[in-house]
Amino acid sequence: MHSIVAAVALASGFVPAVLAQGVPLASKHFTWGALPYQADTDTGERGTQYGYNLCNTTTEGPTSLCQTSIINSIDDFCLWGPPEKDSLIGNVEGESVAWCTKPGYGTRVIPKGAITGVQFMKTPDYVQVTGFITQELINIQKDDSGGELDPHGADQRGNPLGGLLFSNAWGGQFTQAVEWHNFMGGGTFCLKACDPAGAHAADYCQHIFDRIGCQYNAPAAYVDGKFESCDGDNQDFPGIYTENGAVVTYTQPPESLGAIQSMPYTARVPASSNCVAHDVATLWSGAPAATALPSSSTGTVTRTSSRTISTIRASGAAAASTTTSKPNGASRAVLSVGSLAGAALVAFVAL
Repeated sequence: MHSIVAAVALASGFVPAVLAQGVPLASKHFTWGALPYQADTDTGERGTQYGYNLCNTTTEGPTSLCQTSIINSIDDFCLWGPPEKDSLIGNVEGESVAWCTKPGYGTRVIPKGAITGVQFMKTPDYVQVTGFITQELINIQKDDSGGELDPHGADQRGNPLGGLLFSNAWGGQFTQAVEWHNFMGGGTFCLKACDPAGAHAADYCQHIFDRIGCQYNAPAAYVDGKFESCDGDNQDFPGIYTENGAVVTYTQPPESLGAIQSMPYTARVPASSNCVAHDVATLWSGAPAATALPSSSTGTVTRTSSRTISTIRASGAAAASTTTSKPNGASRAVLSVGSLAGAALVAFVAL
């Protein structure tokens, strides 16, 4: 157990609950206000849970190892990010911690100005937040094109290990989102939490398409410089599309075949309604100022306000690949996606 974890447990007088060994994280159910110290009690190949789920004012701050996250509204959500500066998210998926837009949850708080565009969407089956972020300010390496986090992972212990997500979007009470996914990288993010009462929570929050990024797993507007919350229709299940009137299921190729150079379809962006624009100056007022700017910055972090995310086109969009090392010595191809119009590359296809 990490020293800070032990210290918090000792200070709170909390004795970790003993949960069944080997139970998949997505099969564990927890109640807000009665969380165990750690949701993951296994000691498998990846070791023990890095942080903790019992978070409060004593754990809050820039060194918090809280691994309980929330998604409620445009001004109240968390993203997963590395605990250490200048990290590749794909290398620390299991150890990632919660970075929230406001204090009060015992987590780290995303610095002011880090999020440069966001859309919050509530649909019949899920809530979703998408947007742009200066990812260096939440410890993700500037040129890192991405990683995917979800409550599964190859060993079913989740990425992060023991990471939990709650929302008050379904009835006003904090409810555990058993199925969710969060893609981070390329200056872009998307987080979707599926209503556990829905019949297709696992389908809308599918976790197997980890190499094709936000635009296919969480299709949305992705406009930098815009801040809005909307109601929306459900998307198609990730990996499902309609071609010439026939419903088709996409199969993600194995990593051994190299980088994904093109896609056979463009994901349908669901219709939205009742959109409300927000002034960024009034959002996240409790967030701290950034303590450090990106190393390449000379003073102010700026972005093109009209930038939109590009998608892979089957008609031959250029794609360059890089390689991100994994802790176990394996590597994954990361695809940089370029628009056909020749706009600046938006490097995002998650690990």
